[in-house]
Amino acid sequence: MPFPTLRPTARTYDPGDWPVKRYNALSGAEVRIRYGNQRSNAKLSLNYDNIPDSQAQQFLTHYYETEGSFRTFNVPPEVSTGWSGNTGAFDPGSGNAAFRYDSPPRITSVRPGKSSVQVELTGVS
Repeated sequence: MPFPTLRPTARTYDPGDWPVKRYNALSGAEVRIRYGNQRSNAKLSLNYDNIPDSQAQQFLTHYYETEGSFRTFNVPPEVSTGWSGNTGAFDPGSGNAAFRYDSPPRITSVRPGKSSVQVELTGVS
């Protein structure tokens, strides 16, 4: 089962950073060494508010099928709905926009038959 193709009601994205190690000399000078040419640790947080329980179940099913944070997957174009910039901006850095779960989906029951879901994803190369 692919990641649910629902439009999020809110989205937070942190593009991550390049792997850099900082060293401080005794003189106080700082030296930085970059250990790669791709960003890492991109974070994508998605909220789906007041959706039917059957749609909330899709996130649990997908989480189980990807074996939690073990397998990677691509997010559908609906994730960037409402963003007027380049949709490639949500690429974690490698050009294939692969993600894994950072934590299990959090489901909050709003009222009978309606739930809100929060999903935390980490970009991988």
